[in-house]
Amino acid sequence: VQLQACGGGLVQAGGFLRLSCAAFIANFSVYAMGWFRQAPGKEREFVGAVNWAGGNTHYADSVKGRFTISRDNAKNTVFLQMNSLKPEDTAIYYCAAQRSTRWITSSNRDEYDYWGQGTQVTVSS
Repeated sequence: VQLQACGGGLVQAGGFLRLSCAAFIANFSVYAMGWFRQAPGKEREFVGAVNWAGGNTHYADSVKGRFTISRDNAKNTVFLQMNSLKPEDTAIYYCAAQRSTRWITSSNRDEYDYWGQGTQVTVSS
């Protein structure tokens, strides 16, 4: 199993980025997918998640209304559209997979089975 996140970079405050995570995983459609981030000196925190069908999403309060998660099960890919970026969004962003066909998603990182390598997002003020 391999998750490859990409799309990070340097952007000015107020700008946008779109992260992608390609999942090399059998039966991708039975996995919920989450995005987490970790800033220097801080713990890894939940950003958002989408359920196996793409019909339910859940976001951290800090990104709600600015970030959108979507998935393409035909391409084994999940996306994180990040708009109105702020300097405090600077972090390494990780995608993660949880084998789950529940409608609701989890914000608990311990419940995710597989993790990608992360992609750096830097937002300048």
